[in-house]
Amino acid sequence: MKRPLIPVALFLVLGILLAPLPVPLSVLFAASFILVLLFAAWVRARPVLLCALIVLTGWTNHTRRTAILSPYDLRVIFGEHGAIVTVHGRLCATPSHRLHFDVKKDTNYWTTTAQIEVSQVRQNNGEWQPAFGRIETITRDYLPDTFFAGQTVELTEALKPASGPVAEGLFDYRSYLRQQGIYYEMRLNHASLWQLIASPASPPLADRFCAWAKEALALGLPVKDESVQLEWALTLGWKAALSDEISEPFIRAATYHIFAVDGLRIAIIGAILIGLFRVAGIPRAWCGLLAAPLIFFYAAMTGWPASAVRAIVMIMVIFIGWALKRPSDLINSLFAAAIVILLWEPRQLYQAGFQLSFFVVLCIILILPFFKNIGEWLLRPDPLLPESLRPRWQRWLHPPARYLIDLLLTSTAAWLGSIPLVALYFHLMTPLSGPANVIAVPLCGLVLICNLSSLLLVAWLPGVAVLFNHAGWFIMEGIRASSQWSSRWPGAYFYLPMPSLLTIGIYYFILLAALTGWLFQGRRRQWKIGAVIALCLIWSAHWLWERPATRLTVLPEEGGHAVYLRGPGRGNNWLIDCGGESSVDSLLKPYLRAQGVNRLPNFLLTHGEADFSGGAQLACDLFRPGNIYVSATHFLSPDYNIFLRAVQTNSALRPAVHTGDQPGPFTAFFPEAGSRVVKADDKPILLRADINGFRVLLLSDLGHPGQNALLNRDTNYLRADIVVAGLPADGEPLGDAFLDFVQPRVIVIADSDFPATRLATQELRDRLAQRKIPVFYTSEMRAVTITIRPGSWRVEAMDGTRASGTGSK
Repeated sequence: MKRPLIPVALFLVLGILLAPLPVPLSVLFAASFILVLLFAAWVRARPVLLCALIVLTGWTNHTRRTAILSPYDLRVIFGEHGAIVTVHGRLCATPSHRLHFDVKKDTNYWTTTAQIEVSQVRQNNGEWQPAFGRIETITRDYLPDTFFAGQTVELTEALKPASGPVAEGLFDYRSYLRQQGIYYEMRLNHASLWQLIASPASPPLADRFCAWAKEALALGLPVKDESVQLEWALTLGWKAALSDEISEPFIRAATYHIFAVDGLRIAIIGAILIGLFRVAGIPRAWCGLLAAPLIFFYAAMTGWPASAVRAIVMIMVIFIGWALKRPSDLINSLFAAAIVILLWEPRQLYQAGFQLSFFVVLCIILILPFFKNIGEWLLRPDPLLPESLRPRWQRWLHPPARYLIDLLLTSTAAWLGSIPLVALYFHLMTPLSGPANVIAVPLCGLVLICNLSSLLLVAWLPGVAVLFNHAGWFIMEGIRASSQWSSRWPGAYFYLPMPSLLTIGIYYFILLAALTGWLFQGRRRQWKIGAVIALCLIWSAHWLWERPATRLTVLPEEGGHAVYLRGPGRGNNWLIDCGGESSVDSLLKPYLRAQGVNRLPNFLLTHGEADFSGGAQLACDLFRPGNIYVSATHFLSPDYNIFLRAVQTNSALRPAVHTGDQPGPFTAFFPEAGSRVVKADDKPILLRADINGFRVLLLSDLGHPGQNALLNRDTNYLRADIVVAGLPADGEPLGDAFLDFVQPRVIVIADSDFPATRLATQELRDRLAQRKIPVFYTSEMRAVTITIRPGSWRVEAMDGTRASGTGSK
């Protein structure tokens, strides 16, 4: 077999994918032992038994790392509930800091993240008991640098399971931690809550090296500005100052990867070292052996990030091949590296970094020859013209032109290999990433050369090191300016909805089959093309099934809620309310981008209360609505009135909404005009929509006076299958008399943990439970999505709770 490691890696992956099945670890070990005995005794069946043994290896390895093996495991002690506890434990690594911007307070703030290996816990000031497990701590403060890896600390706060995503498409923090073997988190509000119990004599070598290197790279520079901090991030992996504001241009230009200690940086450093050794006349077989310890030292000094470990394993496979003077096969080497990584840590399979690294490198290996042929065609000289007769300028420009075209084509191959995974994890498409990286990647190499040279010379020739620092700063300014410039190109980036696994699989199959030429080779190419057509038909059938569905997502926010409607066709998406500024920045913005919203077609505000409309201006700045609808009712909220004055000159503003108006799929109505309603939550715009034969009623945070006013209307006007209601500031939503008229089949209560007045009380829950219909509470179930198809509806919360029905009333 030409590439024997490919099936080995695939069977290992299959075993890891089977690991979620509830099979005891003892059974897996017993099955593996039996297979080993059968493999030794049954010669003719060895190929099949070997495949099964590899599958069991991946399965057992993953299960061993996730199973509960100790009676003192934190999962045994606390289960799924958590408690307020005091913990003793050791800092696994030096805490990392990150700078953030608080939109509401218009100021920056720090957070500190640390992982603690717990050794003891104590509940309710009781006795200490042994404990086993790792927890994640997040402190909304800058933890002093006196805390570092290896210290024993004590913390007292609520320990609870990590939170899942609030809404579909948002970052799944719980899964991210579980992939690292962490099941609990502790959030603290101040650094003073940390108590140091015991400490080593000095910080780890990596910390001391990083502190020394930061000062060395800033030597001779007037200020430690943004470019200097970007140099620290690029060279040392120090990302504390990479706030969202600083990172966003690099993300949009698809150049943010240069700040990760990943394959690109390891490859650049390896190329620098190999180039120096080759200039010194050292044979290639020895170059890899000499470069390996230096690369290991660099990774150790940057804290052994997982991306660096993956890159080092891949490059070590190549170096070993050189040392053994074995013919290299890049695909076989790539799968060998994958096997080593997955045996070392099988949970790496589920991490975005591993998937991106593997698929991008695989696509570069497989489809780059296709682009190389294009490059050769572009640079092909006139075959009838002798080299000596070609103009001198052509001969001079040919090497740099070949280098730039090769770099552009390599970037294009990498971009094609990353498209579906970047859309899956980051919801982003960057069509112009190739040209942007043609500028950024070479400059990144030059910055690394300057910074590494400075670190080597600062102790002996500080004056020369200062020159390298200025050169590195100047080049980093070029990277920063070029990335900002690239991110502003028309069509440089746009957001995409999260693709399905079916879409990702079909994309990679067609991409690799077509650009490697496999699709058009061999006698069975008609069958291959037929298979591609069949896959496209399956995808089209799935798209046609999803197309007529209308989805309403209720997003819980602090004190209020927003509703996002996704209808079939273009221009039929609606955002109803938006929440306050902090909610728009932390929840609504990432959610809408995860749904592929680049520009919002329609935006409607039901009333002027700050918890529902305080972030309206920020939402308009981010998503530039095509149509803006506001109530004809006057509200006293200062923020709301400032927003109204600001949008008076906006061409997207539509006439104020009155009773009976029909904005999009909705019919608007208000409480009775003559009724005595004086509070904002008693006079919002109420919306009724008839969707695919089902009626949905959106009541905002309508209070009891507003409900009573509505009861004077025709009761048929209020009847609905699905009701969405928020909590008014006073009283309860959905009184019994009101529900008797509406007669809903399912209720969504959009409540929140903060403030306490917006949390559904136990009395409300008991009263609604008596109606024997499904009730969803966003405070505990997070976002709720209502999917309505012709003839059926389904309500699903983020915690997995579901309800469904068919036939309208």
